[in-house]
Amino acid sequence: MSDLESFRVLGLSEETLKTIKHKGFEEPTPIQEKVIPLLLHSDKDIVGQAQTGTGKTAAFGLPLLERINPSAHEVKAIVLTPTRELTIQVAEELASMRGKKKLKIAPVYGGQSMELQMRHLREGVHIVVGTPGRIMDHLRRKTLKIDHLDYFILDEADEMLNMGFLEDVQEILKYTNTDKRNLLFSATMPAEILQIAKTQMGPYEMIKVQDQQLTVEQTDQIYFQVSEANKFEALCRIIDYVEDFYGLIFCRTKNDSDQIAHRLLDRGYDAEALHGDLSQIQREKVMNKFKKRWVNILVATDVAARGIDVSDLTHVINFSLPHDPEAYVHRIGRTGRAGKEGTAVTFITPSEEKKLLIIERKTKAKIRREKLPQIKEIIEAKQVRIQTEVENMAVLDDLTDYVPLAQDLLRGNDAELVLAAVLKYAFEEELDPAHYNELRSEQPKPHGGQTRLFIARGHKDQMTPKKLIRMITEETHIPPKKIQEIRIQEEFSFMTVPFREAEMILKHFNRGKKGKKPLVEVARPKE
Repeated sequence: MSDLESFRVLGLSEETLKTIKHKGFEEPTPIQEKVIPLLLHSDKDIVGQAQTGTGKTAAFGLPLLERINPSAHEVKAIVLTPTRELTIQVAEELASMRGKKKLKIAPVYGGQSMELQMRHLREGVHIVVGTPGRIMDHLRRKTLKIDHLDYFILDEADEMLNMGFLEDVQEILKYTNTDKRNLLFSATMPAEILQIAKTQMGPYEMIKVQDQQLTVEQTDQIYFQVSEANKFEALCRIIDYVEDFYGLIFCRTKNDSDQIAHRLLDRGYDAEALHGDLSQIQREKVMNKFKKRWVNILVATDVAARGIDVSDLTHVINFSLPHDPEAYVHRIGRTGRAGKEGTAVTFITPSEEKKLLIIERKTKAKIRREKLPQIKEIIEAKQVRIQTEVENMAVLDDLTDYVPLAQDLLRGNDAELVLAAVLKYAFEEELDPAHYNELRSEQPKPHGGQTRLFIARGHKDQMTPKKLIRMITEETHIPPKKIQEIRIQEEFSFMTVPFREAEMILKHFNRGKKGKKPLVEVARPKE
């Protein structure tokens, strides 16, 4: 069965199949095989248990995009996601799958201009993808109406639970019409999630996809901790330090991939950008140049990288940290193939250390910290490569045409000075230290990131800063100086500790508390 035929039998239209071909999808994933026909040919609600990275967005997105009428004047579908990063990714992926259909899709999340979001919503939107906090803001302001929905989709429900968003989700559901279809996706199915399915959904079909092993063999995994402003300079240093660099650089957004590719071109590198705005012809042209190594650097988004099959990459670089462990594995799995060891490089800012720890734990990988090569080390590495190449040319190449000029140059001149002059003539710019910029705060202190913790004890429990510190230190042996920014309120308290200490505290105080309200948990982030 051809790749296109394997999607056609699911019931998708020819127009959608063209989009699938354009995106480079190879064959349906297990979740797509089960969800797409159900969404197209039944009216049941759906509860799907599957990891992130198994193709969930396309599983609900392709039927959604087929069935929503572009002439509708109301929001017809809402997708709730737990994080800004996932909101952006889902919105971009849905946009990349709509083909020529004139459907408007709007991401709505904290940190983005409220006025901009309000303008988009006023102009009319068919699908809203958003985080619960910002969706609630719009509902309270009455700048968003969701009482004519065809679809309500809750993505990564267990993460919603972990982040304390379930109450918001239940509140948002009160603003919706009762005759919509509900779709709930979650990697795990704790009791609280199943309760939502039982109380908020109609008759539903339960779909479970077996977990995939999150491992990547033959890939050396390293990370560098750098500030956001230093990432591009760090990228250039790695490319120059490595011999015969041939790599894929992952960014979070289309704008990022375009900007980084252009900056690389300005610095003299052979680079191309790959993202969802490219036509099929443009995509094929870019991929052809990359596969033939006419360019050795491809800067891509996760969505655009689907279907890329290049087996001899030396490096995959996470310019932006992926939002979940599955995306990390999918990215770095593109190197270390065909029996060769590849290298996966991840840039993190100090505040992202906790996210990297989660990825490391869930993938059971060892991602070791390294120091960026210094300017002197890069120049020395280049000099070694130049020496090797020149010596090989002297032995292997036919240099007959150049011998007379060499004899003229050496006549009456010092041989070492003549060779030094030739090297300067040929490699002056490449060996110029001024080509690189110094990095400020290049190596931040290890474990510099902090976590804000919520403690379910306050003034009414006679809690004081002193008592809180004693409770933590006696139970976990964490030094008191690690506990900062203590704030005691009537019914609860807050404190800030380094990431690794936070993990220790959470593990200790929540041991054996399954199903019970935890005493200590991560404070809910402000969106």
